Amino acid sequence: MADQEYYMKEAIKQAKKAFSIGEVPIGCVIVKEDKIIARGYNRRTADKNTLAHAELQAIKKASKKLGDWRLEGCTMYVTLEPCQMCSGALVQARMSEVVIGCMNPKAGCAGSILNLLEMPEFNHQVKVTRGVMEEECSKLLKDFFKGLRSRLKEEKKEKAAGKL
Repeated sequence: MADQEYYMKEAIKQAKKAFSIGEVPIGCVIVKEDKIIARGYNRRTADKNTLAHAELQAIKKASKKLGDWRLEGCTMYVTLEPCQMCSGALVQARMSEVVIGCMNPKAGCAGSILNLLEMPEFNHQVKVTRGVMEEECSKLLKDFFKGLRSRLKEEKKEKAAGKL
């Protein structure tokens, strides 16, 4: 468990990078043979790209580093449960395991809405571990959205005041 916490802390550092640029704070790292081989954080707004999820950023970097699209023997540590797109990519990449910080009841596809990672119908299943540093991962997201709601409320007030 200590190793899982170490790597999840590294994923949280990536999530904080996303937070610092105004992105939803999701981060991940990919580990192979006890070494981090790739890192990623959410950049959808910054890159104006639907595909710029933390998981896909890291998968691309790991594949380049290993010189192969197959990421067998790799484990991804991610702060938020992957969506359907990222879960599908993890299966396609042949990731061995995904360690998740907190679950995503609105869009998660590693057990919340669906579990694409462990479907026996696919030719590859990804082992899933849930709830590693869950409170820390959840708090980061809650703090981000609380701040966002506050900013939007303030902007709405300013806009209304300007119209009077």
